Amino acid sequence: MTQSAEYVVVGAGLVGAATAWQLALRGHDVTILERTVPASHDGSSHGSARIFRYAYPDDFYTRAVIESKVLWDELDRASGLELITPFGAVDYGPERRPEHLARVLDGAGVEHELLSAADARSRWPQFSFDTSVLWHPGAGVIDAERSVNAMIDQAVKHGATLLTGWDVASVDKRESGYRVSSVAGEEIDAGNVIVSAGGWLPGLLGRLGLPDGFLAGLPEITVRQEQAYHFRYRNDEPWPTFIHKSAAIQTYGLPGGRDAGFAGQKVAEYNGGKFIPSAAAQTGTVDPDNRRRVVDYVQKYLPGLDPEPYAETTCLFTNTPTEDFLIDRADGLTILSPCSGHGAKFAPLIGQWAADLATGTGDIPARFRPATARVSAN
Repeated sequence: MTQSAEYVVVGAGLVGAATAWQLALRGHDVTILERTVPASHDGSSHGSARIFRYAYPDDFYTRAVIESKVLWDELDRASGLELITPFGAVDYGPERRPEHLARVLDGAGVEHELLSAADARSRWPQFSFDTSVLWHPGAGVIDAERSVNAMIDQAVKHGATLLTGWDVASVDKRESGYRVSSVAGEEIDAGNVIVSAGGWLPGLLGRLGLPDGFLAGLPEITVRQEQAYHFRYRNDEPWPTFIHKSAAIQTYGLPGGRDAGFAGQKVAEYNGGKFIPSAAAQTGTVDPDNRRRVVDYVQKYLPGLDPEPYAETTCLFTNTPTEDFLIDRADGLTILSPCSGHGAKFAPLIGQWAADLATGTGDIPARFRPATARVSAN
């Protein structure tokens, strides 16, 4: 017998879990379909370490972080957990433009400090800073896996159903709503479908029954297989998160937490991995050239770390050309792509926006609806 639900959410990563939580909280009938398990290790929401930060060159995103933090605090209260650990953040490098970031934070009322390279090196001798440094203490580290599970738990508490091992094969439009079919032949009927499939989205788009004009208006969605490395701390100095951008390399780092046995800093080159067609093509194999670039970077800029990685992993970044999120809707089908490189901190807010869009109860920023804008223009 075919099951049914008012809303079906495809994908139980950070954004899918957040959307299900928001919909269930409003009293809707929600079923979550997850290909494997929530926060799966072959997706983009596993592990204990994602950066939470306010520093953005675009004040729109800084203000969105402020909105998102309200929802993170709500989730903490509901779950009884502390899902963001405060570490603070340093931003530096000629391409990172710390002075501009300071002006944005000042305009948004976010606590921050702009230091000279010498003053910053005195405060954090484990870094070799090459420019002035922006420090904002409100930044920290999100435990992604626990956050997913906390949001799923809240969704289920409010009546949602979670189905795991449910690999979506297609979504077909019917007279009233949609029929979602799995690779194994299971079926579920839905009035509305929200697809938050991360790096699996490019392989699904052509099987969702989207209108041709809408499908053509979607931005290119690219997937990279990224690499991250854990380097041991040489001493007990407190480590903030960091983002460093130069003409030669763009890197980020953060305390690795549970993923690194609480012994080291997670460091990676931003968008340094190879492009793959979708998450289905990931190999899990670290690129030795990438490892060499990051090790060379650590030797040059992070003297507080042992430059030999003691652990390494691959992960997925899914992006649009502008790195803006995709939160768009055609008929009763909502498509989400949070852009893995920076979307984790916004997960509760994207879930709120997605729930507003799917239920028709609120507007979302037009910059996240490119396909709708293109269809309307034509």
